[in-house]
Amino acid sequence: MSGQSRRPSKPYRRPRKDPVRILAFEALRAVDERDAYANLVLPPMLRKARENGDFDGRDAALATELVYGTLRWQGTYDAIITRCVDRPLREVDPPVLDVLSLGAHQLLGTRIPTHAAVSASVELARVVLGDGRAKFVNAVLRKIAADDLDGWLERVAPEYDEDPEEHLGIVHAHPRWVVSALWDSLGGGRAGMEDLLAADNDRPEVTLVARPGRSTPEELIEAVGEESALPGRWSPYAVRLAEGGEPGALDAVREGRAGVQDEGSQLVAMALANAPLEGTDRAWLDGCAGPGGKAALLGALAAQRGARLLASEKQPHRARLVARSLAGNPGPYEVIAADGTRPPWRPGSFDRVLMDVPCTGLGALRRRPEARWRRRPEDLDGFAPLQRELLRQALVSVRVGGVVGYATCSPHLAETRAVVEDVLKGRGGPDVTVEWIDARPLLPDVPALGDGPDVQLWPHLHGTDAMYLALLRRTA
Repeated sequence: MSGQSRRPSKPYRRPRKDPVRILAFEALRAVDERDAYANLVLPPMLRKARENGDFDGRDAALATELVYGTLRWQGTYDAIITRCVDRPLREVDPPVLDVLSLGAHQLLGTRIPTHAAVSASVELARVVLGDGRAKFVNAVLRKIAADDLDGWLERVAPEYDEDPEEHLGIVHAHPRWVVSALWDSLGGGRAGMEDLLAADNDRPEVTLVARPGRSTPEELIEAVGEESALPGRWSPYAVRLAEGGEPGALDAVREGRAGVQDEGSQLVAMALANAPLEGTDRAWLDGCAGPGGKAALLGALAAQRGARLLASEKQPHRARLVARSLAGNPGPYEVIAADGTRPPWRPGSFDRVLMDVPCTGLGALRRRPEARWRRRPEDLDGFAPLQRELLRQALVSVRVGGVVGYATCSPHLAETRAVVEDVLKGRGGPDVTVEWIDARPLLPDVPALGDGPDVQLWPHLHGTDAMYLALLRRTA
């Protein structure tokens, strides 16, 4: 051995466990492994962390931003990460990719300093992946940190003039096919599309509904505090929580007299309830009632007129959610688990029918950011027969002179006007004839409702989910 002394090796340092980033990682894994939705997975995880004393309000806000932001920008971050790894992205283990995406969001989508974002992500990798793969994470994130988001977008997105849909898709974090579908429905030029895609990436306000006859907006605003609550933009029953807030802490919400409901959903129920009717107005049907938000509002409106609501939902566990939403309704109602394509009620039994059909959910991308990456164009083919059959049965279920509302939380033309027009071209059955009702006058003061007679709401124009509504009257 030479006279040179050997440099002592550094003692091993255990990784620091950051409860915020560990929770965010676990939420992303649940979304990926179980096809769960973040808006269902994250709240109970946050609640448990607060109960255990691990989190305060700032921690919960950071964890929420990390989860939703990472999911929302997933496709764009994938394009950036692809430029920084030496293998196809499909060959990167999903847990590693989740840590990289979390790190990319901290670097490119938040104000967290670069050194802190890299350091925290590497520490997370050491905890959940091990020291070996943490070195890989460190190397990739240092490459990402070499530029900001705008710089990366210039590198990974094609020029707008070369490929408008792909450019907008990468810049605004939407799959190309979704950009194309939204553009077909919205129409217009680049500016309107950019506004819509940007609105899809905004976190929506929490909106409450004061169920008429059971609560009032004034009660909710007083309970929340005028500095933290605003009246709805369009619905007389809506209250917007400016600071997010905890709806479950309100007495009216705990007691079922109020609930959390997007203003677009409130407008759909109101329009059906206020549509002009010929003859009696005693029997209402919500034919796809789960999870129960629209049914609860319809039930309250029906009770004020002495009408009875039947709320039907195919899935028994969702029917139980409907029953919970309607509990305490002042008027008569019934909740059943039944298939709306094979209804147990007699034809012509109802004066008003709402059929809010299952769909791709492309109208609620603000609330479910992972849905844009999870859905595929072929999903439309799976929903199409069901949507048409549910509308056919709704038109058979309503009496002559009665009104049907066809609604869906999607702006895709294949799920909206195309469904209605197909059914009205004689596919509703030889004994059913129908006429359109112009829905626009039933949404007073709501701007930019198009040429009618149906209505498409938009996040960037109305501050609501992209709900669609067509109102139809059975004439013979």
